[in-house]
Amino acid sequence: MRRSVVIDGLQYCNYSEAIFRDLRAGGVDAIHVTIAYHEDFRETVANIVRWNGLFAAHTDLIFHARAGEDVRRAAAEGRIAVFFGLQNCSPIEDDIGLVEVCHALGVRFMQLSYNNQSLLASGCYERVDAGITRMGREVIAEMNRLGMVIDMSHSGPRSTLEAIELSSRPIAVTHANPHRWHPVVRNKPDDVLKALAGTGGMLGFSLYPHHLKDGSACTLAEFCAMVARTAELTGVGNLGLGSDLCQNQPDAVVQWMRRGSWTKEPADPGNPVVFPPQPDWFRSNRDFPTIAEGLGKVGFAKAEVDAIMGGNWLRFFDLSFSTQEPGK
Repeated sequence: MRRSVVIDGLQYCNYSEAIFRDLRAGGVDAIHVTIAYHEDFRETVANIVRWNGLFAAHTDLIFHARAGEDVRRAAAEGRIAVFFGLQNCSPIEDDIGLVEVCHALGVRFMQLSYNNQSLLASGCYERVDAGITRMGREVIAEMNRLGMVIDMSHSGPRSTLEAIELSSRPIAVTHANPHRWHPVVRNKPDDVLKALAGTGGMLGFSLYPHHLKDGSACTLAEFCAMVARTAELTGVGNLGLGSDLCQNQPDAVVQWMRRGSWTKEPADPGNPVVFPPQPDWFRSNRDFPTIAEGLGKVGFAKAEVDAIMGGNWLRFFDLSFSTQEPGK
């Protein structure tokens, strides 16, 4: 019998052969990797060049994926399908033509904003969420045309709801959790989750400790119970995992994520910005089977566990990466 697929909807590890082997040991068939946060277009191309080097060096383990069928290929070949994504719109600068260029280079996801206001949308940390901008509307239409997923993980609630309404394709929140479970600005309120699921969009549950109730001390049972409560709100069919795993990254990376080059504010010695420890049940990519086991223990049927672990993402990939928009 063909085994079910496992897909991680977002991560940003310091990749190496060891991590690729962790992914295989954890039964992971596909990952969405971040290739840009604050980088401009040319810097993003340099990151793609580095990834091309990884693909060449580890062809037995990984390959650059562009379509849902690549996940099935990876599962059949015992390799990992790697999908490129942007956690900000900075790589397209102020040129809508670069959306198509990024897509041609293999990018399949783009966030419209990363915490701050962008040219396209408001980030979740802004005092006022002004919604989707004029350029944002144009970029959404272009992403829909090409088959590039709109990701609103770091955007504000109004911007997210407007993106859902404006997009002719389902969008994604690749890595976040319900705000009612853990009320931090990065997590999403119920009205957003309902609108997301109601239009066929995907939520990837985050395993990053700042997004978890009780942080690093969050238990597997608590996490899986949260998934079950979310399924009661939205249904099972639009839920997956987006671990936000940053394995083997130095603390300098999370400091850069927070500060980019937009601020001169120095680090706060009394409140250092560091990567929090992962919960003990999810320390590396080897631990995906532990999550599947936990989901079964809170009452999900095997078919539902399979859907959350990867089946829902695969169906979403099949729909989202096609150049043919739904209904056309």
